[in-house]
Amino acid sequence: MSGGQGFRPVYHPAGHDNELRVALQDLRTGRWVSMARLLDGTAGWAAWTRRTQVLAAVAAGSDVVRAWRTEEPRSVAALVMHTRVAVERAIRAHRSGHPSAADLRDEADTACRTAAAAAPADPVPWICLLALAALDPGQERAEHRQGPPAPMLPPGPWGLLAEAARRDPQNREAHHRMLQFLYARRAAGPVTEALTYAHWAADAAPIGSALHALPLYPRVERYRRERGHERALDLYWVAEDAIRDAGRALDSWFLFSAVEEAALPDLNHLAHALWGAHHFEAAGRVFEALGPYWTTLPWAYRAEDPDDPASAEQLFRTVRARCLDP
Repeated sequence: MSGGQGFRPVYHPAGHDNELRVALQDLRTGRWVSMARLLDGTAGWAAWTRRTQVLAAVAAGSDVVRAWRTEEPRSVAALVMHTRVAVERAIRAHRSGHPSAADLRDEADTACRTAAAAAPADPVPWICLLALAALDPGQERAEHRQGPPAPMLPPGPWGLLAEAARRDPQNREAHHRMLQFLYARRAAGPVTEALTYAHWAADAAPIGSALHALPLYPRVERYRRERGHERALDLYWVAEDAIRDAGRALDSWFLFSAVEEAALPDLNHLAHALWGAHHFEAAGRVFEALGPYWTTLPWAYRAEDPDDPASAEQLFRTVRARCLDP
């Protein structure tokens, strides 16, 4: 695939999942039947987790899931989607400082526990509880300050992570929700805890697991927080540990993953890390796997104007062309 000067990347939350794309189109017009059929035919917790998360991000702005539950009150899938939407709304209210944030968080918590009881084998209600843990930066709730499974890790919602892992070992979103909690934790250090955690999770992951890409995220987060300090920031990506993390994600995850199952943020973070490490040919292979798709992050953090999506897109296009046409 050529870099192509006329190439324009496409952002779409469904990525390579064509069935999900159709369901999202219907969802945006207020129709829930395609969503119900999609989830009914979804096999495996990894796909179930990813699809419910993407659907909820769109459904949270409407009452379409409520309409589905009214029509099919016994549908467990509808109940899980209701939980997803409740959590998404609570997170948005918390970020915006909305006066209803605390009430929405409590409603979402109740929805999670109801769904966990109704769907005892499903990891999603427990993943949703992990997402809500990030809204408790002071760790006021006891379940958010449990002792860690390893000495170098901080107290946190480890019981919730264990419940998700019991149902779906190596669940990608569960571990990313833990990262979000560690970023938000009031007592946390400068991303050090998150990077330690990411390496701990990756060390326990089997070959082919997306968790091998997990350390790329806190590394990007640290760069974001340190941008503007007096240091040679570009050298950050060619440090020995940064190159090692990029190579591990390539060799232990990417080379064994199916493109249609890979999360677009993981592919973007890997392409970004390999480019930063000057491994342009390897980065080109990841760009080929991405096809026409991209995500704004992490490119925005390296762009000339991090707040301008067009600046991030221009950087993505420039890097992509460099790696595909060396």
